[in-house]
Amino acid sequence: MPMTLDPCAKPGLIHPDEAIPLLLSQVSAIDDSEMVRLAEALDRVLAEDLASGLDLPPFDNSAMDGYAFRFDELNGQESGSFKLAGQAFAGHPFTGELPPGHCVRIMTGAPVPAACDTVQMQEQTQVQGDAIIIQAPKGKGANVRRRGEELKAGTRVLTAGTRIRAAELGVIATIGISQLRVVRRPIVAFFSTGDELRPVGSELAPGQIYDSNRYSILGLLQKAGVEWLDLGVIPDDPEALRQAFRTAAAKADMVLTSGGVSVGEADYTKQILEQEGQIHFWKLAIKPGKPFAFGRIGKALFCGLPGNPVSSMVTFHKLVWPMLLKLQGQAQSQPLILAAALSTALRKQPGRVEYQRGILSRNAEGALEVALTGSQGSGMLTSMSLANCFILLDQYQGDLQVGETVMVEPFHGALA
Repeated sequence: MPMTLDPCAKPGLIHPDEAIPLLLSQVSAIDDSEMVRLAEALDRVLAEDLASGLDLPPFDNSAMDGYAFRFDELNGQESGSFKLAGQAFAGHPFTGELPPGHCVRIMTGAPVPAACDTVQMQEQTQVQGDAIIIQAPKGKGANVRRRGEELKAGTRVLTAGTRIRAAELGVIATIGISQLRVVRRPIVAFFSTGDELRPVGSELAPGQIYDSNRYSILGLLQKAGVEWLDLGVIPDDPEALRQAFRTAAAKADMVLTSGGVSVGEADYTKQILEQEGQIHFWKLAIKPGKPFAFGRIGKALFCGLPGNPVSSMVTFHKLVWPMLLKLQGQAQSQPLILAAALSTALRKQPGRVEYQRGILSRNAEGALEVALTGSQGSGMLTSMSLANCFILLDQYQGDLQVGETVMVEPFHGALA
């Protein structure tokens, strides 16, 4: 697919709401699919519509434990006396004859005998010897779940692009489907770059740090429902970087890195990206997360996240997550945005949209309030660990005081 991102090459900062549609315009849904067993389908995305081959429910059944009878045999009276003809249990229907003036003891989910049209709940009946007294029924057809009232055979139940959650697993099982066609999982290759990075568990020499970003990205990718290819840490060596990019692009639908994309940054990563692919380096009007790179290496999409830990998570949430949804054929969803009162003051310089990390809760009166997690530096990953939401601050917003109303976005998707 040709790259047509010239609008992004303009000087100045790009608002994130402007960046998202530009990114999505370059992404096409994966058209490969595979068959999986229902038990393996959780978090997969349907590749085709699913229709029911049967009515739901498949037969008239009782919504209550009680007694099934013919409503008209009450003859307009508030109550009536019936004799017991037999019993009906789930999986064991009543198969006998139902003479006039008789009823059937019935359990929830059991088929309603063909001769009956109403079920009276057990709590509104009395047993007097061999007589069943039915008192004040609601009306004809009460407590009967009719065949096909939920859906008729042939009705579309789920549409292509639906992510299968626990509820969808149950729905699919209800209509008797044991195998289904799902979209192939996107493959995302990722790695870190830098001689200063060391594996977790090793000893640090002066000037070295642990490679934490790769683990945060791994967690985000696992939540996104993709297959991931971890290429580890690539040293600051031109040929090693070149080979890593080529290997990643040959095996993946998307190549994802963190660091090395700041405008004006003098390192090998940017140089090789420009040589190996079609890459645009952006400056986003977002904090944290100003530098971002997007393009292609071979047939693979490329996303270069900023190197600061919080910045990489914020830009993944805001920019990469929508692309992964589209790759899997899922519709874009709008996040839940809530209004809450600040319980701590916050500082904000106008110029960029800010995603400050907050803790959303209810106060003693039940109203929503939000507090900062503490210092908001883009290198302070604990600010993400403590948070359950973003405090959304407009591009031109300034400082805010305790009690002022702000908009918050509870963590969802890969961050939930």
